[in-house]
Amino acid sequence: MALRNFLTRNLLLNKCPLRISQRLSHFTFVPDTVSASEGETQRMNLFQAINNSLDLALSSDPTAIIFGEDVAFGGVFRCTVGLQEKHGKSRVFNTPLCEQGIAGFGIGAATAGATAIAEIQFADYILPAFDQICNEAAKYRYRSGGLYDCGSLTIRAPCSAVGHGALYHSQSPEAFFAHCPGLKVVVPRGPIKAKGLLLSCIRDKNPCLFFEPKILYRSAVEQVPVKEYTMPLSKADILVEGDDITLVGWGTQVHVLREVCQLAKDQLNVSCELIDLVTILPWDKETIAQVGNLNIMAFLSFSLLQKKFLKWETLAI
Repeated sequence: MALRNFLTRNLLLNKCPLRISQRLSHFTFVPDTVSASEGETQRMNLFQAINNSLDLALSSDPTAIIFGEDVAFGGVFRCTVGLQEKHGKSRVFNTPLCEQGIAGFGIGAATAGATAIAEIQFADYILPAFDQICNEAAKYRYRSGGLYDCGSLTIRAPCSAVGHGALYHSQSPEAFFAHCPGLKVVVPRGPIKAKGLLLSCIRDKNPCLFFEPKILYRSAVEQVPVKEYTMPLSKADILVEGDDITLVGWGTQVHVLREVCQLAKDQLNVSCELIDLVTILPWDKETIAQVGNLNIMAFLSFSLLQKKFLKWETLAI
């Protein structure tokens, strides 16, 4: 009954996405653009871009499989809709409601040679799989002396708040995994980045966690290249140039910080630089290290303080 009610609300979202997304959103989404050289584009929101990316992955790689709770009929957020019908029940299939089992199955499948793409229905519930991800997937190559790995494993998970998800459907758990060597952790800010970064994660030879901000599934709309493309992991994007202070974020908060930059300029005459970290682990140290005035969280600050203490004009906050 709860799932049916949730899907009913999702159908309503499909019918009137702009009205509802405006009511829920605490920010204004600023779309990215692509150059004409990227070829034909199509208007897509975030979940459609992810669906397109998964479709391309299944089409180009016969070993690719997608699995998770309710993915066969499209998933709660419709990211896998139509994929089982197109690619078959042996390649897109449901699993029991057991996040530890989903992650463990993915590790085994990737180790055996499959390109394993798992979905955790909500990122809040990835914590039961923490042991499998951090103690098994992340360490598999190291503990075997490089003989084996499960690098062809990607775990997708909708994350962050939407305004009505309460405590079990609003969390952003990426920080838990940011301290685990052997993983890659990625958060897109919009459909263009989501499609390219997800394909990069799927083809990367390290286990990847791909967190998708739920509030962007329908509120984020861009002209996305139709062709298959990838984007580099561990490469940050400078979105706003500035001289006085640097703000660093990822995912939905990048759009919040855009507004902060504008407010600081209009009301305080402060020039802010804005960087989208994109990849939380391993993050782009080279780009961040070039910053002169940095306002950033502790784990990034500590890493840079070791090498850049005497070069910063303003200490990290």
